[in-house]
Formats: sequence, structure tokens, C-alpha cells
Amino acid sequence: MNIRCAAPDDLMNMQHCNLLCLPENYQMKYYFYHGLSWPQLSYVAEDESGKIVGYVLAKMEEDPEDSVPHGHITSLAVKRSHRRLGLAQKLMDQASRAMVENFNAQYVSLHVRKSNRAALHLYTETLRFSISEIEPKYYADGEDAYAMRRDLKEFRDKVEFGLNADLDMLAVEGPQVDLVQQKTPE
Repeated sequence: MNIRCAAPDDLMNMQHCNLLCLPENYQMKYYFYHGLSWPQLSYVAEDESGKIVGYVLAKMEEDPEDSVPHGHITSLAVKRSHRRLGLAQKLMDQASRAMVENFNAQYVSLHVRKSNRAALHLYTETLRFSISEIEPKYYADGEDAYAMRRDLKEFRDKVEFGLNADLDMLAVEGPQVDLVQQKTPE
């Protein structure tokens, strides 16, 4: 198994995976919108032969009501043949980390059908999302959705720790610090 950042060539296969796995489907232009606007936030899971078996389609909220930078998971899917391998968690964690590293996201949100017990278990138990509200008739068929969110503090801490660890390493190595410091003012 391999998880990597999605490329434009992957978008058709991501849509195909969506059609196989989920009742909510998107037009191809919506995948392109995500891929062009936030290319570093969507990821795919490939099997040994390079076929896409899962994906996460993610974005940043453009005008958040709370003025806090945060991401949104538009869609997450893993083919039935590859479920229960931890791929969904890995895809979500990659997207979340990228939101923090690239956009300083404070949290990530998503919507899930109230009837989707497997997804609810993944989001609440494994990924530590919490339900922020119920959105009545959110889906086209009239089903309600749970609006959920996950604080990204653990990812922010890792990014900050990684940055500090890199700076500590530079300080130990000596002359490289001067090179880094000379480039910083530009």
C-alpha cells in the first residue's frame, strides 16, 4: 500500500472510487476545483499495482464564519476490498497534517450521514472528531447530517516540534546556521 498526494491524473480514478463507495457523487469539475485550488490537501491510497483504492478530497474553508483558518473534508472513500486496513485513518491524518503545514489550520470539519455508523465510529473513536451540530435534511435524499470537527492541535504541535528540532540541529552543526540566517531576511 502507498499513500501519496493526489495528482491531476488521479482525479478520474478518485471520482470512480467515489461512485463505487458513496451515495454522494460530484461532477468532475468539483474534483478539478479541489485539485487546482488546494493541490497539497488531497491524498490517494494505491494498491501494489498502483490502482487507487481510496482517497480523501479536502479543502480549506475560503471565508470561515468564525475567522479561524480551518480545513474541510469534502469526501473520504476506501473500496470495500481494502477496508479495515487503516487506510481511511492514514488518508485523514495526511490531509490534516497538510492543512496545518500549508495553511496553519486550527481544525478540520466534515459532514456525515446520521445513519452511517461505520463512518461515525471512525470519526469519533479513531480520529477524535466531535459532533458540533445536526444539520437537518443536509443530503439530497433528505437525511440529516452530523457536522463534526477535529482540533488539529496534535498536528500543530508536531509541526512546531519538528521546526524547533530542525533549528536545534542547525545550531549544533554550526556554520550552516549562518547560511540559513543569511537567507532568512530576503
